[in-house]
Amino acid sequence: MRADIFTSPEFETKARRFRPRRTPADRLREALLALAEAKACILSHEEKAWASITFSGTRHTLTLDFDGAAAVAAGERFIAALPDHEFAISGQLVADASVSEVDHLLHPQPRMLVTVVLLLLEES
Repeated sequence: MRADIFTSPEFETKARRFRPRRTPADRLREALLALAEAKACILSHEEKAWASITFSGTRHTLTLDFDGAAAVAAGERFIAALPDHEFAISGQLVADASVSEVDHLLHPQPRMLVTVVLLLLEES
């Protein structure tokens, strides 16, 4: 089977049209990029299972790159808004969202790397 047919988010098979299902992690990345005003790129995303006696979910650690003066300004607004932001992710509750690390670079142009940690709990 040719690998290039999988590059499209949608492809047809003889029996039916196949559309990959978006996962909660996909929806989280989409929500974070929207909160970042589409001025960031996600450099890394780690997902680990998490559970307590009463809840289960996943802990996500993401690094976002804000490159350029306008992007850095959007990154500052992102940092301020993240802890209190109400996420709307189907079947998930964002129990905690925090910034764990920020690196500012000034040369050759302003750039900011922001690492965030989010805990998603499965809604029952």
